[in-house]
Amino acid sequence: MTEELIKKEHVAVGVQAKDWERAIEASGSLLVKSGAVTSEYVKQMVDSVKENGPYIVIGPGMAMAHARPSEAVHTDAVSLAVLKEAVPFGNEENDPVDLVFSFSATGAESHLHLIERLSRLLLDEEKVGQLREAKSAEDVYQIIS
Repeated sequence: MTEELIKKEHVAVGVQAKDWERAIEASGSLLVKSGAVTSEYVKQMVDSVKENGPYIVIGPGMAMAHARPSEAVHTDAVSLAVLKEAVPFGNEENDPVDLVFSFSATGAESHLHLIERLSRLLLDEEKVGQLREAKSAEDVYQIIS
């Protein structure tokens, strides 16, 4: 991960979410606030899970929320909401989730590139553990950068 992929304003720690929908909304809202996406994109991410199931849960306690590239995406970006308490997404193998990444991509190629880069980070168990222990957005930013 590099600094241009995830920005400090795209990180929130200690996020309260009562369910998976609110968790995606919390992570997605970080992208909305910076102008990377519109609120319609966040709705598309939630709708994608409703239609396709919890396929975005990619490992123990980790979800990678996204939707297809669309006019609701202004720029490629990644956000992370570290939940205060993990919530179930309906994925028996990897629930509950406490790390909710959201990403937006402007096209199919950048979509695959973002997934690849994010996956590399998430394969590093030590870094994933550090993310879970982070006390601030600055901590997360240092771990990822």
